[in-house]
Amino acid sequence: MFHSSGKSRTLEAVELAEPAAAPRSATQPARTLAAPRKSRKVRTFWLKQLHTWHWISAAISLAAMLLFSVTGLTLNHAASIAAEPVVTQSNGRLPMALVESLPKPGDSHAPLPDRVAAAVAKVVPLDPAGFAADWSDEGEVYVAMPGPGRDAWVSIDRTTGAVSAERTERGWISYVNDLHKGRNTGSAWFWFIDVFAVACLVFTITGLVLLQLHSKHRPATWPLVGLSLAIPVIVAVFFIH
Repeated sequence: MFHSSGKSRTLEAVELAEPAAAPRSATQPARTLAAPRKSRKVRTFWLKQLHTWHWISAAISLAAMLLFSVTGLTLNHAASIAAEPVVTQSNGRLPMALVESLPKPGDSHAPLPDRVAAAVAKVVPLDPAGFAADWSDEGEVYVAMPGPGRDAWVSIDRTTGAVSAERTERGWISYVNDLHKGRNTGSAWFWFIDVFAVACLVFTITGLVLLQLHSKHRPATWPLVGLSLAIPVIVAVFFIH
């Protein structure tokens, strides 16, 4: 009895000295599930970002994309679209005192002085302010004022003060076609085209990534994407000479 009691006391001391090991079933599943949960959160975050960038870039470029699509058709069929240019000519005369104040030919692209440009706008229905002028040694100042869908010019005779002007309007189809090409549209439209191009790039790239993410459930995705690449390549290689 004494021996048995001593043995039980020894076992109790060992159990008290050694900390109980945590049950494996209580900790292992939590560690196993933490990584997939984190991965799903990251994937969900980037998926939301892609959708956000995709719809915002689509909204920004929607109107311009419609314009450039329509003008792509009108440019492709320009020979079939009849247009009657409307030419308007006008004449006037500047006071000789003002003509004599014009600078001598030097910088061949300097614009007209502001007061001369304002005087020209009063005698003919064109305003040459800000446009580059061609200062001829033969006594003429010529100002070309092209714009989208139109051409215009003003000529000043430095010996007589006579002003001649002409404006040619080619119609609204020519106007939107020039917008498409960025022809004579100025710096504001230049920057607009750059912003529009970047928005289209974001729209296209995010669309491609979204196609890849959903392609498992849409078997026709990559054949159609491949077809979109193959068609222009085939046409360019075999049908353009």
